[in-house]
Amino acid sequence: MRLFRRFLLFFVLAFLLPLATHAGWWIWQTHAPDWRRADWSSAKLLPAASVDPEATVHIFAARVGRWRGIFAHHSWIVVKEANASAYTRFDVVGWGAPVRVNHREADGRWFGNEPESVAEIRGAAAERLIPRIRAAVQSYAYAEPGSYLAWPGPNSNSFVQHVLTEVPELREALPPTAIGKDWRETGLFAGLTPSRTGLQASLYGLAGITVGWVEGVEVNILGLVAGFDLRSPALKLPGWGRVGI
Repeated sequence: MRLFRRFLLFFVLAFLLPLATHAGWWIWQTHAPDWRRADWSSAKLLPAASVDPEATVHIFAARVGRWRGIFAHHSWIVVKEANASAYTRFDVVGWGAPVRVNHREADGRWFGNEPESVAEIRGAAAERLIPRIRAAVQSYAYAEPGSYLAWPGPNSNSFVQHVLTEVPELREALPPTAIGKDWRETGLFAGLTPSRTGLQASLYGLAGITVGWVEGVEVNILGLVAGFDLRSPALKLPGWGRVGI
């Protein structure tokens, strides 16, 4: 009983309290009432492809629409080969064929919400990784209509996490609010983190723990994540996401 009370106190302080405070902040913000009236235009985070000759890889994440933005981000991947005249964007959506290519602007807002840069790789390193990223996109197992599941996955963040797992040299971690990133089709998973810099145990992405240099320390309960970063010191809080440097 004492152990249960301690767990309950931990859950309230580390999970419910941050989530509740972020919900209070979120409802005071201005949001598009529906997807038709949302702003999906470029956030002008990327230069025109024609004026940037380098090969580049970008990972973006933006809050999802309406009430789900309280606790969740949508993520996607953008690549551009050297001297290419356009960017190529890969992401997964919840209607029709899940895997989309150039469904929106490469750096477009998502449901009106400004994207944030999760990762950027340029030059020769990007050139080496782009063929493997494209191969990872092709190998994603949940590309058929009806295979998308918003919670616990597979969803848009499960897709990007799949690419990060297949190309660990990207050496990046999705935001803690990327619900679905810890989903595993095998159910119970125990092994290396996607970056191969630590260990992870997960039960369908609904409960688990991760300890890695790239991923940091994360405790996952029902898809919500609390923990802290190791590489760049920061807290990871449900709702708020990464809070730090």
